[in-house]
Amino acid sequence: MSRKKVSLIGGMTREMMSDVMETALKKPIQTGEFRRNPVEPAWRCPSGYIYELVEAPDFVMEYLKPQKAVTDRVILQLHGGGYIGPMKNVYRRFAVKYSKLSLGADVLTPDYRIAPDYTFPAALEDCVYAYRWLLEEKKYQPEKIVIVGDSAGGGLALALCHYARDHELPFPGGIITMSPWTDVTLSGDSYKTNYEIDPLFGNSRENMLYQCSYVGDADRENPYLSPLFGNFRGFPPMLMQVGSYEVLLDDTKEAAKKAREAGVRVRCSVYDGMFHVFQMGLDLIPESREAWEEVGEYLRIIYRIKREPEGQIVKKVKSGKKQSDERVKKNLVAVLKQGLGK
Repeated sequence: MSRKKVSLIGGMTREMMSDVMETALKKPIQTGEFRRNPVEPAWRCPSGYIYELVEAPDFVMEYLKPQKAVTDRVILQLHGGGYIGPMKNVYRRFAVKYSKLSLGADVLTPDYRIAPDYTFPAALEDCVYAYRWLLEEKKYQPEKIVIVGDSAGGGLALALCHYARDHELPFPGGIITMSPWTDVTLSGDSYKTNYEIDPLFGNSRENMLYQCSYVGDADRENPYLSPLFGNFRGFPPMLMQVGSYEVLLDDTKEAAKKAREAGVRVRCSVYDGMFHVFQMGLDLIPESREAWEEVGEYLRIIYRIKREPEGQIVKKVKSGKKQSDERVKKNLVAVLKQGLGK
């Protein structure tokens, strides 16, 4: 599925990203300098939720639960960051979003070990630990677990399922990926065709994709590192989202193709004109809103959630003036800097 119409705000955001990347932020963002030691304000858990830190042997997991709702549903979120970025506030906001869209699911996000201090397979081992913790310690049924991930986290989500099959662990109920990095060999055609238009990773090979410290001495075609090269047989239904301007475009399209050939139900949505993990725009970008609506639809299907009709709108009441373009630009720049690493 492909979205062919680019919104004004979506296109403007992409152009702003390109402008920002060509100035002082280009090298620090591409190399991951901002990701390694993010400086962020303290995150406040929103009302209605309980936020816990769970100590694992070598890392920490963040566990978000609705305060007044107890469901048997849970989402395992594997954050992005090129394998060198730790947990960030944007993923805490993602956790709240996932919980709301799934009408009360708990969300577990492991702050897995990262490179260069910890190379492959450290991140995957920590994700496996988190998955086992949900199954064995918290006793969630596997079909009630949905694994989600963006960028490197999307690659980890698929790698975790390869691991689960190989080690006789049950598959989760579903998988959601956003701009997943599925091929660290960088063999997709989009690394060439989108090289000059990707506002984040384009026009340079001095970045975390080409200089991936997580790989270490590992075989880059190892399915636990590059899940594209694995066997997708038996995988649960997958929703895969990606932007058409990404050098990582084929990482999604080729993985979706292989999964379909293996008999997996896959919904692959390519958002025209969009950039890497554009979902970080949340409600500020129309394409981001649409992507999150698609995520909500997918979660309701996987969890078999039935919603009552919301009734007919009799009259629309304006709640206030629309934000000016300058205000929207300011908010978008703030979101992008936080999400991309600053």
